[in-house]
Amino acid sequence: MSGPDLSLSTLAVGAGRPARTPGGPLNAPITLASALVPGGDSEYGRHGNPAWEAFETALGALEGGKALAFASGQAAAAAVIDLVPLHGIVVAPEHAYSGTLVQLTDRARRGLLELRLVDVTDLDAMETAAEGAALLWMESPTNPMLDVADLKAVAGVASRADTALAVDNTFATPLRQRPLELGADFVVHSASKLISGHSDVILGAVVTQGGRAHEVIEARRSNLGAIPGALECWLATRGLRTLHVRLDRAEQNARTLAERLTGYSGVKRVRYPGFGTIISFEVAAGAEAAQKITEMGDVITYATSLGGVESTWERRRRHAAEPQAVPADLVRLSVGIEDVEDIWADVKRCLDVL
Repeated sequence: MSGPDLSLSTLAVGAGRPARTPGGPLNAPITLASALVPGGDSEYGRHGNPAWEAFETALGALEGGKALAFASGQAAAAAVIDLVPLHGIVVAPEHAYSGTLVQLTDRARRGLLELRLVDVTDLDAMETAAEGAALLWMESPTNPMLDVADLKAVAGVASRADTALAVDNTFATPLRQRPLELGADFVVHSASKLISGHSDVILGAVVTQGGRAHEVIEARRSNLGAIPGALECWLATRGLRTLHVRLDRAEQNARTLAERLTGYSGVKRVRYPGFGTIISFEVAAGAEAAQKITEMGDVITYATSLGGVESTWERRRRHAAEPQAVPADLVRLSVGIEDVEDIWADVKRCLDVL
């Protein structure tokens, strides 16, 4: 299924399905095989699987490019970061997912690259930092501070600096922004989150415009063995079919909660970019109180993941790897699709204990 007249929600439902043949399956089957009969596109499971292809076709259609599935979001990020030449310069957000920053700082510590951290909202600072860079890595919104970058303007910075632009689109999803259309070279996803949507998959993806970039990333996946499982891809494809309805409901809930949290007793700052399913807020009583709140939820689960149908929250600085620039009292709330009044009652009950 494809075509310029189809909406993204229609593509989410239909893209990547098998050809319609009498007696054939509606969904791509799970192919559990490490060895394949020679003569086709692949004869070994490390190089391809029908379940991968279904997921990649669907996600690629949504992002407007060609997708490759990876064993995890971290593996997907590593495949792009590893393209940076020895001693190359990487520009990244000062507030970014800690796993990405750990990858980058580890490589910088070992002398493999030079890392420059910037405020994604400061284009002048980004322009300066991008001079001579090999890769400009962006998150928008950032995790967990929810800073929003002007990706089209950032693409202009990357173009003038003659540097590749990679965008982690995990929080926004292709239903809220399509970075390839804005000038990105690579789009990276932790498909464990909103894409699959049910907190039961570890999976990543890289999307490109195709051509040489696709070939290089595909070779890295195959050669380094960062391949996904067939079951994980099948589950992610099933989850992707309902992305539009899940996102719409959770986003509506998030907007309501952000409005109610703003100015609420005990909350000193609310961060919400106006779209998406993630809210971050700072607790006036401090880090200990913020931690206590997250452990008290009934409807809301205390967990580190996000993007599932269930609401989850955590104090991000409880993780040793979380950047010190993230406030110690900041709670990241991933809003699910439960009834918003039940979520709010749970939030209010926890805050009112303070």
